[in-house]
Amino acid sequence: MITKIEGIIVHETPYGESSKIIQIFTKKYGILGVMCKGVQSMKSPLRALTMKFTYGFFYIYYKEDKLSLLKDVDLLSDFKEIKSDILLVSYLNYLTELTVQVFKQSMDTLLYDLFLAGIQKIEEKMEPLVITNILELKYLPYLGVGLELDSCILCGNKTNIVTIDADVGGYVCKRCYTNQILVQPKTIKMIRMYYYVDISSISKLAISKEVVKEINFFIHRYYERYTGLYLNSKKFLEKMLAF
Repeated sequence: MITKIEGIIVHETPYGESSKIIQIFTKKYGILGVMCKGVQSMKSPLRALTMKFTYGFFYIYYKEDKLSLLKDVDLLSDFKEIKSDILLVSYLNYLTELTVQVFKQSMDTLLYDLFLAGIQKIEEKMEPLVITNILELKYLPYLGVGLELDSCILCGNKTNIVTIDADVGGYVCKRCYTNQILVQPKTIKMIRMYYYVDISSISKLAISKEVVKEINFFIHRYYERYTGLYLNSKKFLEKMLAF
């Protein structure tokens, strides 16, 4: 019996001379391994439709706890805008690796909607660093290290917040402030907005470069300190951004 599933290919591995095994991230089944016979042949109509980052409907012979078998694909998007820019591809590679790692720790299929909404916004030419930071923040609860963004992390005070600091793990009020790096008031507000915003509802981004930089620095430090994730794709992206 053929099963129709919506998903995006997050990994591909050659198998034999003309076949491959793909991993499809789906909302219903999580990450699903699928055998694709003969698709690496130049004559195969499924050759282009079984490449990494293809988003579509996949028609498979589903086998629980085993490799399923691919029958056909209906393309929804191959993210042409992203694939036309090597920097955007680097963002997509990082977000894909990050999402897979987060999913392995939480096994929560709600991550599928977050991931898809994020890369669709990048495809729509929204600022990729902002969208990436929003996803990074939204993934923190699934890693068990979610942020407290309603009060000072040190005393619980809800007023006079003067900065946010990765080393202490959140907001710091005026009374608890010692020598933490001070950020702009806008940065404090925008981090909270990033954390709670519905990505699919974003239609415009107007954030100063300085605020974007401060938010990215905080998230980078927070991930280093609390998540234990060290991804090669993140290192490569940082090198790309340094040029």
